[in-house]
Amino acid sequence: MKLKPIVLFAMLAILAVVGTLLAFQKSNDSNPTPGKIGGDFTLSSATGAASLSDYEGKLKLLFFGYTHCPDVCPLTLANVKVGLKQLPEELKQQVQVVFVSVDPERDTPDHLEEYVHFFDPSFVGLTGTKEEIDRVVRQYGAFYRIEKGDAKNYTVSHSARLYVIGKDNEIKQYLYHDSKSEEIAEAIKKQLL
Repeated sequence: MKLKPIVLFAMLAILAVVGTLLAFQKSNDSNPTPGKIGGDFTLSSATGAASLSDYEGKLKLLFFGYTHCPDVCPLTLANVKVGLKQLPEELKQQVQVVFVSVDPERDTPDHLEEYVHFFDPSFVGLTGTKEEIDRVVRQYGAFYRIEKGDAKNYTVSHSARLYVIGKDNEIKQYLYHDSKSEEIAEAIKKQLL
């Protein structure tokens, strides 16, 4: 029996939602154990190679996602944008948002830059080869999985932690895709004041 395209699409959508919900279950531990995960890495931006250590002296907010994400990524970046707007300018200048794509096939450096700049021109989008991305994903205890679909239309299940990384490049706190802008602003203030 051949499935109608609308039924197949509905089944794929349900599977994607269930997979996403399972992937985004929160850990009760929002404070990381120092030294276990994290560290410097180098990937590609629209302006060339970029490393986390390039933003020395800044608090970093790091998030793994992809530009075709229908909900989690835009929600997270929008909440970060609003959270930053709640800060005095001198604190905002001490923060660098870094968005690492887990979809290297579609997220070219130029496309990533356009996407993150939609939220804020100071945000940086990074990508690389699948191998480079996999290494950084493992380094941060994150995950992603390409879901079935055709070559251009597919979803990616991915972890939804927002890493708060101190000026010393150590992970200080985890926030999540549904962290409110006020919570994000408070986490930044806690590290910078």
